[in-house]
Amino acid sequence: MSRITVQTPESAAAASLPYLAQARAKNGFIPNLLGVLANAPAALETYLTVSEINSRSSFTLAEREVVQLTAATTHGCTFCVAGHTAIAYKQGKLPETLVEGLRQQSTLPDVKLEALAAFTRAVIRQRGAVTDAELQDFKAAGYGEQQAIEVVLGVALATLCNFSNSLAATELNPELAAYRWQLKA
Repeated sequence: MSRITVQTPESAAAASLPYLAQARAKNGFIPNLLGVLANAPAALETYLTVSEINSRSSFTLAEREVVQLTAATTHGCTFCVAGHTAIAYKQGKLPETLVEGLRQQSTLPDVKLEALAAFTRAVIRQRGAVTDAELQDFKAAGYGEQQAIEVVLGVALATLCNFSNSLAATELNPELAAYRWQLKA
């Protein structure tokens, strides 16, 4: 059971209701993460707004999911790994070797996406203060300064939902159960 109340349209503050309705219309259900964030309408609005902004970055859907899944596995957010696995498969039609590589925190089959995952881990581990060599490796893979900042954007988005889920011990929705993930011991 979640440690923080998972709000519903019947229990949430009025300020959260439009965002919950938007989520239900988009997903066919309200992810429990959004029910948790609905306890703080500003946090829910921030998450959905930054998600939409992040979707307009220069990254492809596959690249955005590499950042999100890398952050979620690094932060140990079981809910977000499941949610982003569903997105990767259903919306992104990403190959299983890529998605499972991200979930298992192993080397990815695509060199450029592996460089993106490595840079994302470095940004998280060093709180942005990556080494010159790490930044150069990222650029050598075909990314630029815009994408370096967009990794920070993706990590910021992930941090809001990863940490909220960790705080709340958010339970998976039944719709995400097939994508369950456990942190490596």
